Amino acid sequence: MDEEKIGKLIREYEDYAKKNGFKLNPNKNIVEQIIKGLLLKEGKFGFRYCPCRKIGKNQEENKKIVCPCVFHKEEIEKYGHCHCMLFVKL
Repeated sequence: MDEEKIGKLIREYEDYAKKNGFKLNPNKNIVEQIIKGLLLKEGKFGFRYCPCRKIGKNQEENKKIVCPCVFHKEEIEKYGHCHCMLFVKL
């Protein structure tokens, strides 16, 4: 997998997290595995679907699980991290 593409996406998500009051998981191995999963889904389906969620047949519902998914902020607030553990509370 293209390391440059992985690094670019990590930086994008770091910036996104910082702007929204949380951060990326400090465990770099977890972050890299999630990013690789996102890029694989993007290559296969055209969207960066959360690697932890099941893609269904309803395209409108699937839009909810494009990373960052519609659930991540509520999950971070409630559990301290999103479902896939890419984003965590400060």
